[in-house]
Amino acid sequence: MAELVPFAVPTGNDKTLLVWELSPGPTAEALHHSLFTVFSQFGLLYSVRVFPNAAVARPGFYAIIKFYSARDAHRAQKACDQEQLFQKSPVKVHLGARHKAIQHQALALNSSRCQELANYYFGFNGWSKRIIKLQDLSDLEGTDNEDTVAPLQKQSLKFFCALEVVLPFYECRSPGVGVAEEPLDKLEEGPLSLLMRRKTIQKLAIQKAVSDAFQKLLIVVLESGKIAVEYRSCEEITDVRIAEDLQDLIQGIPGAFPEVLALGSDSLFKTWRAGLRTIRALLQLWTLEGTPAFRTSLHQDPRGLGIK
Repeated sequence: MAELVPFAVPTGNDKTLLVWELSPGPTAEALHHSLFTVFSQFGLLYSVRVFPNAAVARPGFYAIIKFYSARDAHRAQKACDQEQLFQKSPVKVHLGARHKAIQHQALALNSSRCQELANYYFGFNGWSKRIIKLQDLSDLEGTDNEDTVAPLQKQSLKFFCALEVVLPFYECRSPGVGVAEEPLDKLEEGPLSLLMRRKTIQKLAIQKAVSDAFQKLLIVVLESGKIAVEYRSCEEITDVRIAEDLQDLIQGIPGAFPEVLALGSDSLFKTWRAGLRTIRALLQLWTLEGTPAFRTSLHQDPRGLGIK
C-alpha cells in the first residue's frame, strides 16, 4: 500500500516511537547521539528527544522519536524492540499510544526541513528552486510627501518573493510566495547595520516562499520503494480544509434543518464554491466593463473570463 508523506510536521502516533529502559550511565546528549545514529538507519527522523525518568522511577532516561514515514517507524520498532542496541541491557521500543487524538491542522515545515525532506526522497540533484520575483516593498511603508518624514517607528523593512520548486524527473513545478517584514523600532547604528537587516529579511522572504511551494507537493512512497509526486494547488488544499470545517459547523448547529444535514458538507461546499465563482465573475465584469479590451474579448470568447 502506498504511503503519503506531506511536507508537514509529523503528528500521527504511527510515526512516533517511545523508547525506554535507557541506562543512566551516559549523558542525555550522548544518548541523543546514539539514538539518532541507530534509528536514522531506518528512515529520515524529524526529532529525537531524551528525557530523564520521573523521580518515583528508577534512574535512567526515556526518549520520543518521530519519523516522517509511518512505514519507517514500524520497521524501526520491530527491529529495535528488546535489543541492546548501544548499551548492555535491552531497550523497549513501542509505537505511540493508539488513542483518538484531537485533530489539529498540520503545521507546515520550515524551509530547511522541507529541503532536508526533499533531499532525502528526491536526492540533492533531484530538485531545484528558481526565483521569479524578489521585490523590496520597504518604500511602500513610507510617505508620498518628500517634505514630510514619517516616524521611524512606523517604517519597516519588507520583501516579497515569488519562486517555483522544480522537480525535473517528475516534470513537476510548484509555485510559492513569501512575504517577510520587520519593523524599524529603533535607530540603526549605521548603513552597514541596515544593509545586514535587509539581507536577513530578504533571505526570510525566500525561505517562506520555498516552504509555501513545498506545501503543495505530496510525496507518494510505493511498496516497491519507488517515489512519486502529487501536486496540489492552493485551491485544492483550501477546499479540503473548508469542507472539513463546514462538516463540523453544520453538525454543531442546534436545530439545523434536516435538509441541511442530509446534504452534508460536500454538497454545501459545492454550493458555496459556485457562489464564490459567481462573485469572482461579477468582480471581473465590474473591473473590466467599459474597456475596449473587455468588449473585444467578450465578443470573441463570451466565456473567456477564466471562470471554471
